[in-house]
Amino acid sequence: MPLSVKEWTAQVIKQDEIDRYLKNGRDFIDEEEIKSLLQNNRKSDKTRVRDILAKSLAIERLGPEETAVLLNVRDDDLWEEMYETGLKVKQKVYDNRIVFFAPLYCSNYCVNSCLYCGFRAENSHEKRRRLTMEEVKQETEVMVTEGHKRMMIVYGEHPLSDVNYMCDTIRAAYEVKKPAPRGTGFGQIRRINVNAAPMSIADLHKLWEVGIGTYQVFQETYHKPSYASLHPAGTLKGNYRWRLYALHRAMDAGIDDVAMGALFGLYDWRFEVMGLLQHTIDLENHFGIGPHTISFPRMTPASGSDFSANSSYLVDDSSFKKLVTVLRLAVPYTGLIVTAREAPGIKKEVIKVGCTQTDASTRIGIGGYTETLKALQEREDYPYEQDQDIQQFTLGETRRLDAVMREFAEMGMISSFCTAGYRCGRTGDKIMGLLKSCKEGKFCKLNAVLTFREYLDDFASPATKKVGEKVIAKEMEEIRNEPFFKKGTLLATFEEMLRRTEAGERDVYI
Repeated sequence: MPLSVKEWTAQVIKQDEIDRYLKNGRDFIDEEEIKSLLQNNRKSDKTRVRDILAKSLAIERLGPEETAVLLNVRDDDLWEEMYETGLKVKQKVYDNRIVFFAPLYCSNYCVNSCLYCGFRAENSHEKRRRLTMEEVKQETEVMVTEGHKRMMIVYGEHPLSDVNYMCDTIRAAYEVKKPAPRGTGFGQIRRINVNAAPMSIADLHKLWEVGIGTYQVFQETYHKPSYASLHPAGTLKGNYRWRLYALHRAMDAGIDDVAMGALFGLYDWRFEVMGLLQHTIDLENHFGIGPHTISFPRMTPASGSDFSANSSYLVDDSSFKKLVTVLRLAVPYTGLIVTAREAPGIKKEVIKVGCTQTDASTRIGIGGYTETLKALQEREDYPYEQDQDIQQFTLGETRRLDAVMREFAEMGMISSFCTAGYRCGRTGDKIMGLLKSCKEGKFCKLNAVLTFREYLDDFASPATKKVGEKVIAKEMEEIRNEPFFKKGTLLATFEEMLRRTEAGERDVYI
């Protein structure tokens, strides 16, 4: 007999799976230490800052004090140097590419009461819905017809979307394969990452077994008093430490790529950056590797939530660009995700300081892809009215994938749908070592060309294909002139793979 919501909620948290990670009964977020570091490093000379930038360029993680120094910079000229260094770090580790994905929201049922979220249990305006397996496939079909190959699948925390439902939806999404609208290729999701609530090690192992890529959990805020006021006691999310150690449990469950983030706007942004760094350091101390990616969404208005639009900690565009830059410099080898919460203008700005991933053609209403995109697949631009009563928050970027990719191509960047690392075993400590040594970006450059070639032939509009061809030509010139690729048979192997891709073969990777 299925458990009631109350019974299910009561058995989720396993206290022993918190205690095992504590040090002398304490967790790794020391608020007084963070505040002291921020206060005591308010004045640093340019030489000190530039020494720290040199460490970032050497692809070494910064310490808390060094990060506090950067967060306190007030000199505009020095910030310009930091922006430039952030981009240099990104290019050194990840090359000239941006990876695309799309989120799929499967259920908005939730047992929690977060004051800033449209999904919270008390929100009577929210229209509750859970996708069936057939609906998951329909949504996935629309996503792959757009050209997507990477998915972030998202769930509310509720027994109707427990780990067994998650596994079923992941299997359903992986089953979809559709002919491409152009060329001879096909659309298919090659890698599914999961954004879901904290789980036990046993449940997380089920996700690992079904073949997920990265497991993502956002702490929301690392500031404990703010966390307590925003997440009522007695709810699952009200347990700060259960959430804080979610990624530790995932690593112990066998998931070696994990992703963290904070929701900026809940507390002071400088404190949150320090919290993300402390989280990274604790993962490295326990497992030898930190997060695969870090996200930094800003809070946007949500249905039925006055707080989401009126918090005293909302982050303006100038501060947002600064916090992204410091994250790029503090953890130089970790991917940074800027999401469709951000409007196109500010998204371009933060990509210029070191972001590596973004989403596009995003729909966060349950069933949103089928309802708003399927009938409009032949239109390049279209009106999109966001229904706040079926989604968690509002979006700033609603353009289709093709339009966003064309914009990046005009900026000289190559779009990538590469999933080779997951399938070649370059995950966890293996990929982290390759990133720190700046070798993984070389392989990613080759795979970016292959997947971009696929997109141009199978999905791109004529305008996007025209500018995309110029990007391919530039990337090929760089590849053929780069000494790294001339070693052994790597260049010859890649050239042959490119010829096969141009001839219609798909999903070829190095």
